[in-house]
Amino acid sequence: MASSLSTKPFLGAPSSSDGSSRRLGSLQSPSKLHLPTRRSPPNRLQIQAAANTFGTYFRVTTFGESHGGGVGCIIDGCPPQIPLAETDMQVDLDRRRPGQSRITTPRKETDTCRISSGIAEGVTTGTPIKVEVPNTDQRGHDYSEMSKAYRPSHADATYDFKYGVRSVQGGGRSSARETIGRVAAGAVAKKILKLKFGTEILAYVSQVHNVVLPEGLVDHESVRLDQIENNIVRCPNPEYAEKMIGAIDAVRVRGDSVGGVVTCIVRNVPRGLGSPVFDKLEAELAKAVMSLPATKGFEFGSGFAGTFLTGSEHNDEFYMDEHGRVRTRTNRSGGIQGGISNGEIINMRIAFKPTSTIARKQNTVTRDRHETELIARGRHDPCVVPRAVPMVEAMVALVLVDQLMAHHSQCMLFPINPALQEPMEMARPEPVQIPQ
Repeated sequence: MASSLSTKPFLGAPSSSDGSSRRLGSLQSPSKLHLPTRRSPPNRLQIQAAANTFGTYFRVTTFGESHGGGVGCIIDGCPPQIPLAETDMQVDLDRRRPGQSRITTPRKETDTCRISSGIAEGVTTGTPIKVEVPNTDQRGHDYSEMSKAYRPSHADATYDFKYGVRSVQGGGRSSARETIGRVAAGAVAKKILKLKFGTEILAYVSQVHNVVLPEGLVDHESVRLDQIENNIVRCPNPEYAEKMIGAIDAVRVRGDSVGGVVTCIVRNVPRGLGSPVFDKLEAELAKAVMSLPATKGFEFGSGFAGTFLTGSEHNDEFYMDEHGRVRTRTNRSGGIQGGISNGEIINMRIAFKPTSTIARKQNTVTRDRHETELIARGRHDPCVVPRAVPMVEAMVALVLVDQLMAHHSQCMLFPINPALQEPMEMARPEPVQIPQ
């Protein structure tokens, strides 16, 4: 065995004049040994393409599909010692769940959540929090036609264009059922903001199809959650709520759908959230809410209507209030100036398109490129905006808590300038007595 090994060519050894390789024992001094240089692999552009995680400091990853075993989220970066239980999340999950009224999808799901990690003795531990919600009312056979033909304006075609494969039943990850994880995580973010600063995030329906709630009819200083939840369409004005419900009923019985607008306000916002240039607070909010299914537009403050005003008409003049704080007399800026929160009420509006899956005949093409007609089956919302309300609140809360942590890490580590800055007390909750 030793002899056979010694006659094998040694990589890099000089060859003899007769073309045979020198034996290992006949090599000259090490200085004459030339080992080949190993080439470094070329630098390649690496792209993160998962796109299932949101946030930088308070990070939320959602998982699951509409007709899989279940859906949920993992929350990473949550501060420790925050009192938290499933009931904190369940309130908003119940507002989001299907089958809650005649103007929502008839799919029956309890959407009961279970926290399986990150909690000890009723408080957060600072480690990842996993939240799971099982799927219990799947009907995969409703999607037999849609496995062959693309639903117009749905994500069916683009998922195929991108991945070459897709989960047909329920639309997979493109289904609004994915937002369960967002709403659960948003409930945690809302609790943190409420505990620390008394921050309130409230969204409501301000338009359904051509029924538009007039500007100023809802007082953003005093509107309450119970007023919003007082009817199935989640409009705080009873008169317009009835008109909106009628508009949805009219298309529901015809197998059609309509869109609408959700308005969201945030009260008691800490000053200083957001950063100049690329991470402006309004830009972060826009990305967050526009990542929700069926969204088509975003505006905050005066929005597009502000383009009809002059500078003297649009500017929010400053004044000193009775507590010696700098305030604005109007709020056309929507609580954000220069990409940074100014302490006034943040207000924004999000447009949602009509539900794309409808029970009416439409022209389309099949996956094998043949033109055909499709009447979609299944259970779908005739208008998504009533159930979108808690989804919008959740995404806004996730942005604000993430920006709060960013602001605290950059601007609150050292003494502030009390002449210009306000203290941002990040006081911890009252210590929880843990049994010995």
